[in-house]
Amino acid sequence: MGAAVRATAYPLRVKEMVLLDAGVVTRCRRRVHLENDPAMREVETAPLDLGVEQRIADATEHRRSVAAQLGELLGESWTEIPRGVPYAERARLTLEAMREGVGHISGAQLPDDADGGRRGAIDLLVRSGNGYVPVLVVRHKVTDPGSGAKVSPIGEPVPEAAAVDSTRKVRPQPRDQLRLVHAVRLLQACGFSAGDRTAGVIGVDADVVVWHDLRSPNWPGGRTALAEYDARFGDRLDVARAAARGDEPLAQPSRITECRGCPWWPTCEAQLRERNDVSLVVRGEDATALRGQGITTVDELAATPLDAAEDLQLTGVRNADAILLAKAWLREMPLVRRVRELDVPRGDVEVDVDMESYADAGAYMWGCWLSGADIGEEQGYRAFVTWDPLPTDDEARSFAEFWSWFTGVRRKAFERGLSFRAYCYNELAENRWMLASAERFAGKPGVPPVSEVKEFIASAEWVDLFAVVRDQFLCPNGKGLKVIAPSAGFSWRDPEAGGENSMRWYRDAVALDGGEQDLSQRERLLTYNEDDVRATYTIRTWMTSQAAHDIPYAEDL
Repeated sequence: MGAAVRATAYPLRVKEMVLLDAGVVTRCRRRVHLENDPAMREVETAPLDLGVEQRIADATEHRRSVAAQLGELLGESWTEIPRGVPYAERARLTLEAMREGVGHISGAQLPDDADGGRRGAIDLLVRSGNGYVPVLVVRHKVTDPGSGAKVSPIGEPVPEAAAVDSTRKVRPQPRDQLRLVHAVRLLQACGFSAGDRTAGVIGVDADVVVWHDLRSPNWPGGRTALAEYDARFGDRLDVARAAARGDEPLAQPSRITECRGCPWWPTCEAQLRERNDVSLVVRGEDATALRGQGITTVDELAATPLDAAEDLQLTGVRNADAILLAKAWLREMPLVRRVRELDVPRGDVEVDVDMESYADAGAYMWGCWLSGADIGEEQGYRAFVTWDPLPTDDEARSFAEFWSWFTGVRRKAFERGLSFRAYCYNELAENRWMLASAERFAGKPGVPPVSEVKEFIASAEWVDLFAVVRDQFLCPNGKGLKVIAPSAGFSWRDPEAGGENSMRWYRDAVALDGGEQDLSQRERLLTYNEDDVRATYTIRTWMTSQAAHDIPYAEDL
C-alpha cells in the first residue's frame, strides 16, 4: 500500500477574499448570504438535526472505508493526504503530490482558486494523461438496474478502464455532478486538469466507478452539467461577495423545502413571520410568482377573491387552494376539509403497514396492525424484523416472513368472502423497499417475484393514506403523519419519535459503531413503529367518523 504524504511546516498562500465550496450550488441563496455576512457571525443558529448529523458521520465513515479499500487495491500508486493537519498544509501536500505525478491521491485538498472564488476537496484524484480527473465517494446509490452506465472496476478507478455496463443505468444524482464540476474547475485553476468532460463517482456499494460525461446536454433546456454549475456558482458568488462587502442583499428570505433542516431557519422564520410573508403558506417558485403579481403577504393572498384565483398562475398548488390555505393559516387552522363528505376506502379486513429502513442499506422492519373481521389471526400489532446490521441477507428472511403473513391474511379474507384493504402513509417508501427486496433477494425462500409485488401495489387493495389526506384536506402546516395524526386525536408515546431520530436509535440497537447492542433501543424502535401504524389506523377511522366533520369546510371560509 502507498504511504500517506507526510506533513511539513510551511503553508500555502491564498488571497484574502470570499471562497466558496461546492455545496453552495445546491444551497439556498439566502443561506449563502447569511454565511458570508460579517454582521451575522455572532448570530446563534439552530443545532444540526441529529439525523443529519448521523448521515454526515455515516458518509465520513464510508469515505474512510472506501479509501482503505482503494489503498489495498492500488498499492504503491495510491497515496493519502492526511486529514488531521491544517487546511493550507493539506492543499500544499496535494499540489506536491500532483506535481510528482502520483497515480491516485486520496482525500485531496485542492489549492484555492482565489480569482474564481473557489475552495474545495475531492475524495480521489486519478492521474489521466497529463492531468487529473476527480472521483467523488458518496453514501447513496449511483446506478439502478438497466443498461448504459459507463463504469470501471473499483480496482481500476481510471476513465481509460471504463466500459458500458449492460446491467446498470445511471441513477440521476444532479448534486454529484455539480460537485464534480467544482473539482474540475479547481483543477483547471491550478493547471492539473485532464479535461472537463469526464469525472467519476463511487457509490454506497463501492464495487465500481460510474463515469459521468459532464458535457452531455441532459439537463433542463439541453444544458450540460458544466453550464449548469457555472451559472449557479456565478450567482452564489455574486450573493456572497455582496454580503461580504455589506452591500444590499442580493437574496431575501423565502421559505423553501430546504428550510426544514437549515441552521439559519430561526433567523429567516422570524423575518418572514414579522411581515407575514406569502412563502409561509406557498413555497418556492409559487411564492416568487405571487410576489411578481404584487402579492407579498399571507393577508394579501387571503384577501384575493376566489373568482380571481385562475389569474394567479401557480404550478405547485391549485390556485384556489392557495387562497384557502392563506385563510386557514391566518386563523391557525391545522386542517380544512376540501370536500363536504370525507371518504376512505375501507375493507372488512384491514392491515396498516409501516416500514423502517436505514438510509440505502436496507429495510430492517415491517410493522403491521391487523384490524376488522375475525379471520383466525390475532389482531393488533406485529413486526417482522432483523437485528443483524444492514446490509444483511437476514433482511430476506424478515421480508419473506412479512410477505407470507401479509398475503396469508389477504387470502384468508378472500376465502371467507371478505374484502381486504392495506394502508400506508406515503407509499413511495414502502413500494420502493417491497420492490427492492423482491429484486435483491429473488430466489430466496419466501421472497415473492417482483411481478407479484407490482401486481399488489397497483391494486385497489393498497391504499396510500397520504394521497387520501392530500385530496380531501387543505393542510397549512404540511401533510406529514406527525402533523395530521394529532388532529385525529393521536399522539406518539415517545416525545422524540421521528424518522431522523430512529436512524440514530437503530445504530445503537445493532451496534453499528461497535460495542454492545442496546436492547432498549430495539424496544424503542418497536414502540415507534407500532405508533406509526396505529397513527394511520387512527387517521382513517377518524376520517370515516362524525368527529372529522367538525373540521371546517373550505367553502365556509
